[in-house]
Amino acid sequence: MTRRTLSQILVTAFSATLAMAPSFLRADMVDIAIDRHILPGFYALAETSTTLNQTAIDDCEPNSAALRTAYGAAFDAWVRVSHLRFGPTETENRAFALAFWPDSRGKTPKALNQLVRTNDPIVDDPEAYATVSIAARGFYALEFLLYDAKLQQTGTAAYRCDLTRAIARDIAGTSTAIAEDWSENFSNEMRQPGTRYQSEAEIKQELFKALDTGLQILIDMRLGRPLGTYDKPRPKRAEAYRSGRSLHHVILSLEALEDLALILSADTPDLQDALATSFATTRAHAQRLKDPMFAGVSEPGSRLRIEALQQDIRNLREKVGLNLGPALGVEVGFNALDGD
Repeated sequence: MTRRTLSQILVTAFSATLAMAPSFLRADMVDIAIDRHILPGFYALAETSTTLNQTAIDDCEPNSAALRTAYGAAFDAWVRVSHLRFGPTETENRAFALAFWPDSRGKTPKALNQLVRTNDPIVDDPEAYATVSIAARGFYALEFLLYDAKLQQTGTAAYRCDLTRAIARDIAGTSTAIAEDWSENFSNEMRQPGTRYQSEAEIKQELFKALDTGLQILIDMRLGRPLGTYDKPRPKRAEAYRSGRSLHHVILSLEALEDLALILSADTPDLQDALATSFATTRAHAQRLKDPMFAGVSEPGSRLRIEALQQDIRNLREKVGLNLGPALGVEVGFNALDGD
């Protein structure tokens, strides 16, 4: 089947929203999660990734302000939906194709260097490029091309330009495929239990797991990896530190997770108010860090503030588990970070 263009997807989605407008005010929790949180997030990812692709076509220089701005906007959009690790993002390993991280074995620079040094012609074939190692795809691979000085001295500028365009094009294709699948298939399966999900309770559990997964990623990965241990901090393990986005991703993720948490707690106003207060306090602590790459993990005073933020999020996750789960009648169970 031929994939539709992004504009066609958005027009269809907008028309569907207009058609359901009279009943939208009475929409239940699942409908609200889909219509106000999930679909807008993936549409934004597809739209900004399409802009990134076009910008790379127009100007592929790594120091291009326009390219870096487009990259940042698309990466922001991904972070805002990165906790939704089910459905279309799981298909064909799309989430990993967009965001292969953490990369504890340094596979991304190895894969990119191999392509650059051999002038691999695979960059000229979009379908073939979609089959390369996921380490050479997605936002973290593109970060190397735009911000890593060592890679920028490897191979030829012409090939690095072609590779930049190939990765941007691949990101756009993957993001649009996710948005299309959500629009045409998966959102309907969530609205009408009986196929993929057997009950509304299963759907609420899926959404609750997404919230819990997002909080766990913040604790264990976005903060835990650079913190390392007191004796051995790991600042170079911070997410997207080359582009100075590590703290920014934490704040974006907290904003997105708060949005989902408030939707899921709408039927329990007191809990919703309590969660809103906890999220606001945690975000304020994050915004006061003024440490964009978590370089401060190596300095006792700064490290203490980063550890305090991590504890804030632990407390938030505990509150969600102890209060929101029972209110929804669900348990976390296995989440997207658990093994088989």
